[in-house]
Amino acid sequence: MVAKKDSRVPAVLILADGTKFQGKSAGAIGVTTGEIAFNTGMYGYQEIFTDPSYHRQILVMATSHIGNYGVHVEEVESNRVQIAGVVTKNFSSIASRVGGNGTLQDSMERDGVVGICDVDTRALVRHIRQKGAMNAIICSDGTDEAELVQRLKSVPSMEGLELSSEVTCDAPYVVEPDASKANGLTVALLDLGVKKNIVRCLTERGCTVHVFPMQTTVEEMMAVDPDGIMLSNGPGDPGAMSDTVELVKSLVETERSIFGICLGHQVLALSQGLKTTKMFNGHRGVNHPIKNLLTGKAEITSQNHGFVVDRASLDSHPDVELTHVHLNDDTVAGIALKGRPVFSVQYHPEASAGPHDSRYLFDQFVANMQHAVVPA
Repeated sequence: MVAKKDSRVPAVLILADGTKFQGKSAGAIGVTTGEIAFNTGMYGYQEIFTDPSYHRQILVMATSHIGNYGVHVEEVESNRVQIAGVVTKNFSSIASRVGGNGTLQDSMERDGVVGICDVDTRALVRHIRQKGAMNAIICSDGTDEAELVQRLKSVPSMEGLELSSEVTCDAPYVVEPDASKANGLTVALLDLGVKKNIVRCLTERGCTVHVFPMQTTVEEMMAVDPDGIMLSNGPGDPGAMSDTVELVKSLVETERSIFGICLGHQVLALSQGLKTTKMFNGHRGVNHPIKNLLTGKAEITSQNHGFVVDRASLDSHPDVELTHVHLNDDTVAGIALKGRPVFSVQYHPEASAGPHDSRYLFDQFVANMQHAVVPA
C-alpha cells in the first residue's frame, strides 16, 4: 500500500545485478518494481509518463531537471501516470508555469507512483547501456534492503510478459471529429494501450474513431463497417500476445486499410510470420533518426520500445517489405505488405512530446482509406 508523501525522505534504487543508488524520495512514498529503462528526451515528461507503453517500467530521465513546468490537463496520453516509477537527478516540487494544473509531485502522489531523485543519472544511464535493461526496485518507505533484494528476485522479466490487457479500455467507445472536418471515414482502433494523441490525429483528419478493447472479435470490429483499422501502441512483449496476433491476422484478411504503431507494428509483423526479439536497451526518446526507404527522406522521431521486428525474418519474407530503418543501429522501423494498403512503423508519429516529422503517415492512412474499395 502506497502512502501519501509528507516530505523528502531517503530512498534507494537497487538493480537486479546488485548495483545500488541512494537518493531522496519523489512522488508517493512506498516501494515499486519494474524493468528499468532510460529516456533521452529533454522535454515532454508528462506525455512520456502517461504513455501506457511505459506500463510496469521504471524510467530514468537522462535530462537533469524534471517537474519544473508542472503538469497540464491537456498534455496527457492517458488518464493516469503509467510508469511504475521514475529516477531523476533534480526533481522539482514547484511548478513554474502560467496555465498549469498542478505539480508533477501532486500527480504522482495521486496515482501512487514512487520515485527517487538526487541520483547520478549519467552514471546510471551508462551502467544500463553497458549491462542492458534489467529489473529494479525503488524504496522510500524504509523497508529493509535484504527484503527489497528478495522482492526484486520475484519480479517477472519483461520478456514473455503480456501487459496490454492491463491498460486497454474496458468497453468500446466512439470519438467523433468536429462536424466541420468530418470526411465520412470510419476507423476501428484496436486498443493495446493507445495514446490519446493517436485518436486525436485521426479525428483532426475528419475520421470517426471506434475504439475497441484488445479482447474484441473481428465480427465486433467489422460491425461498424470500418474503412480502416488502426493497431495501437502498448506495453509488454508482443510474442506473448498469441490471441491478438491471430486477431490481427484475421483483420488483415478483411482487406481493409491498416496502420500499426509500435506494439501494433510488432503484432502486425507477427501475424505475417515474422519474428520479434527483445532489445539490449531499447529506443526511448524524442530524437531518434529514421530513414524512409521509399522516399529517401530522414525523420527525427519519438520512440518507446524494448522489442523490435527481427531483420532476418523480414529479409527472407516474400510478401513484406522494409520501408523504414533506424539510422543509429539499422533496426527495422517500418514495414508494408506488398500490394496491400497495410503498413506500420516502430515509432510514434503522433507524439506530442517529439517532432512532427512523421505526421504524414496519418495522411497516408487516410489516403489509403479514401482510395480503397471496401469489400461488401
